[in-house]
Amino acid sequence: MPSPRDASPRLQKALNDNLDAVNKTMSRLLPETELAEKKLFDAMRYAVLAGGKRLRPFMVIESSKLFNVDSVRARRVAAALEMVHCYSLIHDDLPAMDNSDKRRGKPTVHKKYDEATAILAGDALLTLAFEVLSDHDTHPDPHVRIELVRKLAIASGGHGMVGGQMLDLIGETEEFDLGTISRMQRMKTGKLFAFACEAGAILGKADEPHKKALCNYAYDLGLAFQVTDDVLDVEADPDVMGKPANQDEQAGKSTFVSTMGKEQAKMRAEMLSHQAIRHLHIFDSRGEMLKELALYVLERRA
Repeated sequence: MPSPRDASPRLQKALNDNLDAVNKTMSRLLPETELAEKKLFDAMRYAVLAGGKRLRPFMVIESSKLFNVDSVRARRVAAALEMVHCYSLIHDDLPAMDNSDKRRGKPTVHKKYDEATAILAGDALLTLAFEVLSDHDTHPDPHVRIELVRKLAIASGGHGMVGGQMLDLIGETEEFDLGTISRMQRMKTGKLFAFACEAGAILGKADEPHKKALCNYAYDLGLAFQVTDDVLDVEADPDVMGKPANQDEQAGKSTFVSTMGKEQAKMRAEMLSHQAIRHLHIFDSRGEMLKELALYVLERRA
């Protein structure tokens, strides 16, 4: 497996531009307020604007470019997806879940505010995401808006991210085999990755072969991302990661590393990353940025 490296200059610029654009969109969709419930909105803004690489929004925007989707519409969907992701992080960090004090190098929402506010901030971000997707500004065609809402709901719920988190909790007391771990991570991470890529195809009203190619790319990329995340949990610098190391081991969680060993896990991540890239052949050179992303996810340090 190649030694870790930073993103290429071209990819890094694209990631930075995406981060700036999505942050501005989220800030507009979630303005500051002086109402009595100000604390709730402050916590929501803190959660979504307190850092992060915005990989899921990046996939929405890059997949949208493949079909010449209006950039404003793509950014709205990207922002909605990031709101769902941030809601999940707020709840994951709670004492009843992972009990984390730091996220992205800063205090977690329940530490910055309190547990009740953190729960409500997560709830509000989740519902705001669907409000954004269902708005006419996201797409004039109601069928497109309904499909976006439907697909994100599936990816986020009991058969997706939330179900995967339940398996993650069960894995603290039961030993999982590799197949169960893969299924858990496909639900917990892969489903939102798949939505991120399919969203561009939905916005662009693409045909099924192109949608399928993007979904297959995203599922393999999501697994590669999670395998790498498991490796980073045991070998990365906590200051670089922005959160404590060895959290999975301390919680007794079933991970790719605990099941396969670190070196085998690295080899699996590399295989998945290159497999993801092969799904993009249908887009020819237009998929170059997504190919670079697959290599970056494989070799990231944080």
